[in-house]
Amino acid sequence: MSVLFLTEADVEWLLEMPAAIDAVAGAFHALAEGRAQHLPRRRVGAPGVLLHSMSATAEYLGFMGLKAYSTTRSSARFHVWLYDLTGQLVCILEANRLGQMRTGAATAVATRAMARTDAAIVGCFGTGFQARTQVQAVCSVRKIELVEVYGRNEERRRQFAAEMTELCNVPVVAIHEPEAVAAEKDIVITATTSPKPLFDGRLLDEGTHLNVVGSNWLTKAEIDVTTVCRADRIVCDSIEACQLEAGDFVAALEGGSLEWDRIHELADVVTGRETGRACPEDVTLFKSVGLALEDIAVGVHVYQRALQEGVGQVLPI
Repeated sequence: MSVLFLTEADVEWLLEMPAAIDAVAGAFHALAEGRAQHLPRRRVGAPGVLLHSMSATAEYLGFMGLKAYSTTRSSARFHVWLYDLTGQLVCILEANRLGQMRTGAATAVATRAMARTDAAIVGCFGTGFQARTQVQAVCSVRKIELVEVYGRNEERRRQFAAEMTELCNVPVVAIHEPEAVAAEKDIVITATTSPKPLFDGRLLDEGTHLNVVGSNWLTKAEIDVTTVCRADRIVCDSIEACQLEAGDFVAALEGGSLEWDRIHELADVVTGRETGRACPEDVTLFKSVGLALEDIAVGVHVYQRALQEGVGQVLPI
């Protein structure tokens, strides 16, 4: 028996954002229809290192699999393992880039369902790899005219602005004050490692849509209680996963200003069971912690393209 191994370079060459968006949208439709399942992330650790794992079945695609990654203070290593429904391991993918793309794709699916159709001005907190795919994804589903970005390091935010202007063919401007990135925006993205809120929720305009993706720890929150309370519609990728990982909701839940029955799942929004936006003035919020089903759906697309293109290394097992 053998398994196909795909490197980060292979994934980079084989995967484009529109295909990732289609794969993730299909995953949420299948989840709503009962043709897919997922288990939230679990973590185990030893001194200086954590192992994170999450799994899913995608019956509608004919595959199942898991994502596992290790993190230390200085590095992270990601892999996705794909099995067919006979239980045969068929592909192992290096999955750092894949993870960035599927997180951006989930934001695109949510933005398409929740942001105003005329949304054109974006504020982005963060200048890392996750922020890159977030901006790219939003620009894929709305006609964006301007992106303003803030990061703590001035040189990095200027470099990010220049690179993303070229990548997205949209003006991306580095901003020195974080408050300006939150105010007067149609869409606000938070994709940082910050353990505390990035801005005062009172700054948000009516009609703003937020994509909050940076934290998947209960001890970290990129948005404050005011932002949560101002949201007329709150949607997440998975309530079960967010109950374990969404630190952005903790303060509001503990203070009594939020209850879980106010929060809906993206699968129900994309299938029309719930609305993502009732009127143009609504403030809408999408909270993402990331699901293995997204990784499997995008991974299957990459694997099938690799077979078509003859890409990858065959390993004996």
